[in-house]
Amino acid sequence: MTVRQCYTNLNVDQQFRPPAYVSRSNNPPDTIYYPQNQFPMLMPSVQMPLNRHDNTTYQQRHLSLPIDSLSSVNINVDYPKNGFTFEELLEATNTFSAQNFLGEGGFGFVHKGILADGREVAIKQLKSDNAWGQREFKAEVDVLSRVHHRHLVQYIGCCMTQDKKMIVCEYMPNKTVDYHLHGKHEGTIDWPTRLKIAIGAAKGLAYLHEECQPRIIHRDIKAANILLNTSFEAKVADFGLSKLFPDDVSLIVATSLMGTRGYMAPEFTVGEIREKSDTFAFGVVLLELITGKKPIITRPVFSEESNPYETLANWARPLLAEALQNGIYDALVDSGLNNVYNYDEMKAMIACAAACVRLLPQDRPFMSKVALVLAAQTPPDDLFTGLKSTEIHTASTTSTILFQDTSELSELSY
Repeated sequence: MTVRQCYTNLNVDQQFRPPAYVSRSNNPPDTIYYPQNQFPMLMPSVQMPLNRHDNTTYQQRHLSLPIDSLSSVNINVDYPKNGFTFEELLEATNTFSAQNFLGEGGFGFVHKGILADGREVAIKQLKSDNAWGQREFKAEVDVLSRVHHRHLVQYIGCCMTQDKKMIVCEYMPNKTVDYHLHGKHEGTIDWPTRLKIAIGAAKGLAYLHEECQPRIIHRDIKAANILLNTSFEAKVADFGLSKLFPDDVSLIVATSLMGTRGYMAPEFTVGEIREKSDTFAFGVVLLELITGKKPIITRPVFSEESNPYETLANWARPLLAEALQNGIYDALVDSGLNNVYNYDEMKAMIACAAACVRLLPQDRPFMSKVALVLAAQTPPDDLFTGLKSTEIHTASTTSTILFQDTSELSELSY
């Protein structure tokens, strides 16, 4: 059954209101409960990720192509925690001058620096008054110092003193996807570049989810956390909220969650953290690449809805269904592209976005499958294999979970 056939006879103009997401998890052994603010941090190296390239079970799970076609990974890389003194980083950044200032996030301030050997780096300096940042610092160092992949930002070292904590990573001269789509960047990135970004980020996430042991869940995938090098290769960054998922754990139920508005999966409302929560967030990034819109959009002034804001995912669902049914993409595609794009590639990205933002996590695809579809190594129809027409319909319509009050969440990133 093709994607278009799956959507035949669906009334896409009707506004569907399926019930809010309800967890289907009823398997206690697969669930770990953590009280508020007591989430486990990343463990020492004996429990850190190992590469799964030789894992036969993994390769047979759902891929018809060799795993080597998915990513480029250095399997036996020993990446130590190289230490820098505060004086070295002070000199590298010209005393953290305003000219070298790159930006500020929840973690702290980021400056560009040039090391003594001439390497350009980005130096993230933890805010001294940020208590949660201490935990994020440890999480990011633990992850970045032990994983290595072409589409993950490269860790170079860190600086830890009594009152100073900094992470040194490779410098990304083309900034972030968010900057090029929604920032002050002049001009529009073309379609081949957008596709290249999507494929690279998907491969990086697939590596974290499926090739590491234990699995790593990023938990803060967004356009601002996908960095771009000189050739616009995408690299996933900012692992401060990452969690480890052993093979026998399918979800974590938490009483306090952190995330970014517009990217949080529906299951977050019932306190669930899953591998495929990352998949949902990546689907929102795909929608940003397709439409050029931000993850939170403003409703028209004549809208009957009382809430003036709506998530991009909810806005796009009926349009995704319509596009996959009739093959016309005008209502979705960013006008800044001036209709200059490859039709088959756009179809693949739209299909991936529709699959990734499905309401139920078990209906979303593995990131390795998404990467293969985007790279034209497997047909988009594979994303709908095993789903009944009614399930596809439900996964593509508007949810009642819109831009709701998130005051119960402990913190939100902006």
